[in-house]
Amino acid sequence: MPGDLGHTSTVCLGATLQAPVTWRSPDAHWQEPLRRVAVTGGTHGNEMSGVYLVRQWLRTPVDLQRPSFSAVPVLANPAATAVCRRYIGRDLNRTFTSTFLTSKATPDELYEVTRARELNHLLGPKNSSQAFDFILDLHNTTANMGTCFILNVTDTFAMHLCHYLQLQNSEPPSRVLVIEASEDTTFSVDSVAKHGMTVELGPQPQGVLRADLFSRMRSLVASVLDFIELFNQGAAFPAFEMEVYKFLGCMDFPRSEDGDLAGMVHPQLQDQDFEPVQPGAPIFQLFSGEDMLYEGDSTMYPLFINEAAYYEKNIAFMKSKKLTVSIPALPVLTPNPTPLT
Repeated sequence: MPGDLGHTSTVCLGATLQAPVTWRSPDAHWQEPLRRVAVTGGTHGNEMSGVYLVRQWLRTPVDLQRPSFSAVPVLANPAATAVCRRYIGRDLNRTFTSTFLTSKATPDELYEVTRARELNHLLGPKNSSQAFDFILDLHNTTANMGTCFILNVTDTFAMHLCHYLQLQNSEPPSRVLVIEASEDTTFSVDSVAKHGMTVELGPQPQGVLRADLFSRMRSLVASVLDFIELFNQGAAFPAFEMEVYKFLGCMDFPRSEDGDLAGMVHPQLQDQDFEPVQPGAPIFQLFSGEDMLYEGDSTMYPLFINEAAYYEKNIAFMKSKKLTVSIPALPVLTPNPTPLT
């Protein structure tokens, strides 16, 4: 069995926020409309809402067109989607680090390493002025996450986008999960662009399409593109405060001495994503029938509880803290309706 279950066992998304947030300063690209926008689906080949939305838009892209830009649909991992698997050789959404993107190609390298370089060439290069302005990456989760937006806490543009989406799509409620990572340590497909965000919708089993989540994701994408269009046309987005969940780390399952599972998510915790867990609350149930309790010293908000894809990563759930952040206003652009050519 593990030791202190009140402490993080692995770090799986990014570094814990250690200091007050420094918001990304307005630089040259803030003064221009966002013209180069991509919507990616199938980053994980068995998360079906994004897979089939992108396939639809590749055939009929009219839904992705706005007066000032046209978003590009991208099937991120075609090999994995063809066999309805999360990935072929390694998780594509953990492969956009500088180490992988700048490494020399070899004949025996994993498929997703090659594909990450291809996407970096198509949508980047990462951390360059030539990179796409915005990438929206579409995902499903088997956990009871509802509608969740995941982004870097320093991306002011994406924070405003989340606020807009919450106002436009209040039912069901959506939550915002923020991480903090430097440009050198980000590893997801949306990190290739100047700005980006992940949409997670669940619960949905792997390899399954649910009509309600498919429709919700399509509506959210439309709202994202509407927001970008408003920004391009010079709409004002003033400062505001919003509630977010700050990523703290990940919790592994209880394990035997040989590393095998010794228990499972407790029935009282199952499906309680974003709900507060107090110290002393049961979080795991051992196969022997005993309960294991949360040993942290403060309230914790669990996320991605019992996510099927995370068993291989030794993650039972992620830990977060709920807080309120103040977001500065976006710069107001001079309207320029010239469409992308």
